[in-house]
Amino acid sequence: MQTVTITLTGLRARGFHGVLPEEREQGQEFVVDAVLEVERPDTSDDLDTTVDYGALAEALTEDIETDPVALIETLAGRLVATCLIPEAVRRATVTVHKPAAPIDVPFSDVAVTLTGTRP
Repeated sequence: MQTVTITLTGLRARGFHGVLPEEREQGQEFVVDAVLEVERPDTSDDLDTTVDYGALAEALTEDIETDPVALIETLAGRLVATCLIPEAVRRATVTVHKPAAPIDVPFSDVAVTLTGTRP
């Protein structure tokens, strides 16, 4: 067996997450990075033995675009759970960036990172 790291960087989707009413009404762009540690057979060349990162990107986008939550920590937990669905994934780390967070001082980014492992 081998451990492979699959990285998906800069996935963008519009969501309506946040504490403030205007965040829930107007929405904003969220940017997600996901790093998956995948255990797979050494000699396999079969998609079924790894993670289909295209399907993963679509699933994460759906997670961002639906069911608004107040905290990006909660959203990050949802995204980690989605990353852990494929049996080959042993560990997933997700960073949720909220570059348009309603902060009254100049800033570049707000991000939350959460890691989950398969039991």
